[in-house]
Amino acid sequence: MLVEMQLARIIISEINDQQVVFLKEVDGGRSFPILIGIFEATSIDRRVQGNVPPRPLTHDLVKSVIEELGAEAEDVVITRLVEHTYYAAIRVRHRGELHEIDCRPSDAIALAVHYEPHLPIYVDEDVLSQVS
Repeated sequence: MLVEMQLARIIISEINDQQVVFLKEVDGGRSFPILIGIFEATSIDRRVQGNVPPRPLTHDLVKSVIEELGAEAEDVVITRLVEHTYYAAIRVRHRGELHEIDCRPSDAIALAVHYEPHLPIYVDEDVLSQVS
């Protein structure tokens, strides 16, 4: 079962290499952190604050490729947690068929916030049961 989450907080540390996003359950009280890289953290933060770069960056490029190919990004899903590593997928519909594209959760969340409105973020219940 998938549980809808929302981006609750981003922490960007200039002292160490541990940027963190917190996801919070939309219709409940569960939340959890995910450690991410500085590039993804700044990409997420920039978009959440409404700052658009003058030239496309990586997540802008991914969004453009999806759209130029006539597909539609539907949502992103954090699918599993294995040995302290999260896995995710971007779910894209093309010609009526749903494709799940494997990616890191940080890239999935960054892509989600590049859409307006933001793409829904889901987490598999099995993942939530491991981190809650």
